[in-house]
Amino acid sequence: MNRYLLLNVVGLTESLMQSGAMPQLQAFAEKRAVRRLQPDLPAVTLTSQASMLTGKAPSDHGIVGNGWYFRNLAEVWLWRQSCHLLQASTILERWRQERPDDASANLFWWFNLPSQADLSLTPRPTYWADGRKGPDVHSGPPALGRELQAKLGDFPLFQFWGPGAAIASSRWIADAAVEVLQSRQPGLCLVYLPHLDYDLQRFGPSGPEAARAAAELDVELAKLLQQGLSQGFEILVVSEYGITPVKAAVYPNQALRRGGWLQVHPARNGALLDPGHSRAFAVCDHQCAHVYVADPHDLEPVRKCLQELPGVAEIYGSAELEKLGLNHVRTGELFLVADRDHWFAYPYWSEQDQEPDFARTVDIHRKPGYDPCELFLDPSQPGLKLKLGLKLLGKKLGFRTLFNPVPLDTSLVRGSHGRLPEQPEHGPIWIGPEALAPIDRASLREAFRFLL
Repeated sequence: MNRYLLLNVVGLTESLMQSGAMPQLQAFAEKRAVRRLQPDLPAVTLTSQASMLTGKAPSDHGIVGNGWYFRNLAEVWLWRQSCHLLQASTILERWRQERPDDASANLFWWFNLPSQADLSLTPRPTYWADGRKGPDVHSGPPALGRELQAKLGDFPLFQFWGPGAAIASSRWIADAAVEVLQSRQPGLCLVYLPHLDYDLQRFGPSGPEAARAAAELDVELAKLLQQGLSQGFEILVVSEYGITPVKAAVYPNQALRRGGWLQVHPARNGALLDPGHSRAFAVCDHQCAHVYVADPHDLEPVRKCLQELPGVAEIYGSAELEKLGLNHVRTGELFLVADRDHWFAYPYWSEQDQEPDFARTVDIHRKPGYDPCELFLDPSQPGLKLKLGLKLLGKKLGFRTLFNPVPLDTSLVRGSHGRLPEQPEHGPIWIGPEALAPIDRASLREAFRFLL
């Protein structure tokens, strides 16, 4: 029976693959079918992965973004990892039903804690009681993570996201995947490689930095392609979205704050978003944003407030969301899409508010929106690397300290995603056997239809 290796290469597009920076992948693709795919809206990580894993629209699988407003908790949460958030069956569930004796493996795809796979590996930092944060993974079975870190070293968490994000994390994942393929011999193996997400957001998708990142990742991809072919796997390479150049950010929450719709709690550690007492607020997610409006009577004035912002391309209500396959209880009452060269920044506080203490830190769980500025060191702080080194030394000696190197200058960000691609060569891609290939420009939901 066939075995499948599914490689998720975030940010990969046809144009980038054919740029000359990825000769190993390009040679692999030349012998296989290549298709351009159409993502669901929003074209972001969690939504795209859910659409591929389930073959369903966000209105059915329920993953309406990288995060949303949990109405029953009156809290905004991003980057939740539980597979129980998915409201439709997945290829992993189907695999377990049809081939229970042939193990599945999920290596760093999302919805992996808990996991639907027999073998799993996902980031799980250690949060010490004294405030320290250390690198680690969660694995199923637990011995798998211990074995891999004993052989490969600790998972490089601080190269997986943040100012230090670099090839080391994708290299570790690729090496771990090779080990799992060799030692565990799964029948279905999903591998997630994030490297292109870093410099393409920092510098844009077409400069020398993007070419360098693509070349670095091509080396790691070659290991996986070689190993998969040597073991007789059917190999499929997919991506979730393409990254496009941007020049400026839009601040919907600050507009809602000025208009009196958004409320903050003046906490001692700074102004905190108070979603449960706000009449309207936005959960910003790259080039899209869910706007939650508590009272239906406020919908039109809130829409008018946001329409006046430069950089807002579309504001969808319930009727449009139903047509887009995005109507769900988790979806905002309004949904924003930015202009092609803009993106939505989450900051909600005004000049009169005290800046929250997490604003200049890497803190993907406390920020009520996505913050790509976490990929940068603040260029306005002189001697920052030396200061960080001294802080790190103090932390190792047991002193509590705040690592706050992240800038608030959104003009640093040069790449984003979330909109539907205007040209198919700049959208997600599918590479694999002709017999399994969807039609060109098919929905991303069709990527693994043969496994459903």
